[in-house]
This record gives sequence, structure tokens and C-alpha cells, in this order.
Amino acid sequence: MLKTEADILEAIRQDKWMMKVLCTEAILGLPDSYISAGFVRSKVWDIQHRYKNRMPLADVDVVYFDASDIDEATEKMHENALRNMMPAVPWSVKNQARMHKVNRMPAFRDTEHAIACYPETATSIGVKLIAGKLYLLSPHGVADLLACRLAPTPLYVKGTDYHSIFVKRVKQKNWQRQWPLVHMEVDAL
Repeated sequence: MLKTEADILEAIRQDKWMMKVLCTEAILGLPDSYISAGFVRSKVWDIQHRYKNRMPLADVDVVYFDASDIDEATEKMHENALRNMMPAVPWSVKNQARMHKVNRMPAFRDTEHAIACYPETATSIGVKLIAGKLYLLSPHGVADLLACRLAPTPLYVKGTDYHSIFVKRVKQKNWQRQWPLVHMEVDAL
């Protein structure tokens, strides 16, 4: 069982596939980039559930911030480059300098701000590899992730304009089907 941020980093470091994915992404040299969301969350929840095999990922979310080029075609070019290097990985590349428009939100300052604005604290996480060293970005900490707890980030708490998005997303994702220990406080709905 994982108990700390250091445990998460060590679990990633020991996962040859994850390290290969991180090394491949690093080759692009995208500004302020991380692999975020389910890439880390699923790994942690798999370990917390003592699964021997990885649950399949719908995508591997590469996020970066480049205000000088917000053309969606550039993102697709980066996705294609990654697919050429690792074709079996379901890459998804998004420039957070434009995603606020897609999500109808205020502009993000950088990738950390964008990740902090993800709906759930357990998904609001990213990892990157620089010169052989792993860095974890967890704007809301790792306690909810480690506890398999679904909680809204501050932007999505009850009473906010975005709360219904959090509720709808949690219901659609139905993470409890794959990870039965995943739970949510009743007042989060």
C-alpha cells in the first residue's frame, strides 16, 4: 500500500512501462509539460487495490503550456510524434494555454494552474521526467488519491457554477466499477 508522495514516485520509478512512456514524452521537450490525470491516478488505485495487472487507460494525457502557439493542429502533431515512437499508447496531447476556452473557464496561468482546475482532487495530479528525475505535481496534495476518495477540487465544490460537471463526471466515469474501494463523501454530491 502506498502512503506518501515518495511512495507514489517510487511505484512509478519501478514501473518499466510508465518510465518508458515518461521518457518518450520527455523527448518532445514540450514547455511546462506533465503526464497527468489517469496515468498517475490509475497506477495508485491499482496498487491500493492490490491489482497485479494494470487497468486499461482510455488515454495518456500529456498536458503542456505554450501561449505562443494555441493551434489545435500543433497538439495533433505532437500526438502523432508520440504515436510514431510508442504506437500502442493512447496519447492525448493538450495545450493548457487554450483549454480554458474549450472548457468555458477563466484562462489558466500555467500547467499547474490547469491541473489544479481538474474536477477531482485524485485526478488533479501530474508527473514528469527531467534528466532522469521524476517530479510529481499535486496541487491539492495526495491524501485523497491515496485514500481512493473522490472529492471535488475547489472550483467544483457544491454551490459553485461547476459543481454539476463534477457530479456528472463522477457518475459517467463510474470508477467504483473498476476500483471498488473508491468512495465519495455524501456531501460532495
